[in-house]
Order: sequence, then C-alpha cells, then structure tokens
Amino acid sequence: MRDRLEMLVERALSSIESAKSTRSLEEARVRILGRKGELTAVLRQMGQMDPAERPAFGARVNAARDRLQRELELRSQAIAARERAVRLESETLDVTMPGRVRPSGTVHPLTQGIREVTQIFEQMGFSVVEGPEVETDFYNFEALNTPPFHPARDVQDTFYINDTVLLRTQTSPMQVRQMERQRPPVRVV
Repeated sequence: MRDRLEMLVERALSSIESAKSTRSLEEARVRILGRKGELTAVLRQMGQMDPAERPAFGARVNAARDRLQRELELRSQAIAARERAVRLESETLDVTMPGRVRPSGTVHPLTQGIREVTQIFEQMGFSVVEGPEVETDFYNFEALNTPPFHPARDVQDTFYINDTVLLRTQTSPMQVRQMERQRPPVRVV
C-alpha cells in the first residue's frame, strides 16, 4: 500500500508539472483529489488495513494530499501568471500608433446656400453687414418710416424687452445703421 501511495504521488506530481493550461491542471486535480480520484480511492481502502497501521498510513496519506494541494496551488499561480502575461502581450496597446481619425462633418445645406448667395452678392459689389439682435424702437421702426399705429408694432408680432428695446423683427435696421456710417450708394446684404 505504501509503494502504491508513493507511485501515486510521483505520478500526480508529474501530471501537475506537465499541465500547461488551467484546464489541464484542473483535470489533473480532479483525477487525483476529486471524489472519485486516485488519492480518495487509497483513503477508502484504509478500511481493509490492519487497525494498528491505519493512523500512520492515514497521516502519510494526509501529508501526501497536503503536498499535492500545495503543488497544485503553486502550479496554478504559475500557469495563471503565464496566461495573463501572454494575454497582456497580445492585447498591448501601442501608444505610438496613430489614432483613429474621426471623419469631420460637412457644412449644413442651408449654411452652404447662404454662403454661396453671399459670395455672389459680394462679387456684385455688395457688403455683408451684421447687427445686433436686440434693437431699439428707433432703428427697428421709426427710421424705416413705420408709424406707431402700424400692425407690425403689435405685441403679438414684436417681442418688447421694455418700451424702447425689442428683438429685431427684420434685417432693415442694419441698413439704417450702415446708411449712417456710409455715404450713398449703399449696397448691403
């Protein structure tokens, strides 16, 4: 029985050492220490031994099991470290590689149309003028000869901020400002 135990331990150590993957190591563990494993079978046969020899043999079997478990744990850690190193090697990110270039967007069709029309007017001698979005009552209505009772001045058509300041209702106030700055002829868009 002792010779069988020593042979079993040698075979088990050889099997543990030859395991190359976590899966093959687990198969070796089940084959050796599992419920139907070889070492478990030796423990079951202790019932057939002389009662005086059982304690010493049981101690040897337990020592062998402890040794095999330690070896399995060490081998498991070594295999896991090697597998992790291989995985990290294959997944390594090369920070020197050029990144992915995101495609830049395109100009919106309305913006493109406005730019084309503006370019045509500029070629014809017109100037592009921009003005404030919040305008005074004078530039928005009075300078354009819109009387105080005109329907465009109604509250539902015009957003007044106070009595004399409002949101610009048309593009004409910029033309008035340009006429104050420049002598005729005035060509503005």
